[in-house]
Amino acid sequence: MHLEGGFLKTVISLLVITDPVGAIPVFVLLTQGHTSRERNRAARTTSIAVVCVLLAAALGGEFILKLFGISLLSFRVAGGLLFIVMALDMLNARPSRSRQTPEETEEAEHRADIAVVPMAIPMLAGPGAIGMIILFAHSGPFWPHILHVIGVIGIVGATVYTALRLAAPIGKALGTTGMHILVRVMGLILAAIGVEFIVGGLRTMWTAG
Repeated sequence: MHLEGGFLKTVISLLVITDPVGAIPVFVLLTQGHTSRERNRAARTTSIAVVCVLLAAALGGEFILKLFGISLLSFRVAGGLLFIVMALDMLNARPSRSRQTPEETEEAEHRADIAVVPMAIPMLAGPGAIGMIILFAHSGPFWPHILHVIGVIGIVGATVYTALRLAAPIGKALGTTGMHILVRVMGLILAAIGVEFIVGGLRTMWTAG
């Protein structure tokens, strides 16, 4: 992957799968009755937690895969399948159960602090985002590739903070229909990313075999 050409693609891919815009309705619901200061603090804590989780995945992901004897190619194909499943939910404008189940959402409504759980984990930095960042982190030489990945994570964290900080006005401006349209477009992009991951992984396996 060329750093210049791949950086923007990596940022867009990770933003699509973390889906900060799709998290806005949940954030608004879970922070009802909170003061503006409390919502801002929750947005900041959520974005920091997302960055920490993704950094941990980028730096320790390869070790975890080796621990379980999983090849990066197999993980790439499995990740592509997960992306497609998530994309189908997004195309139907419904919450993905791979991010959070209805039971978890209901339980979160009674939490005093929702920033880390469930907003950061598993809503934003869920299995899909963690899988994608592991694949990106190990798709090139460690240096300077890891710096490229850290930069991507930083941009995603800043975007998450901005989206949640402005959750109320964004939600009001887009409305339900606008949110659904945007989520469906992102779902289509995510489906294409999933197919690319699967085809690329299978092609490499076939060539290597």
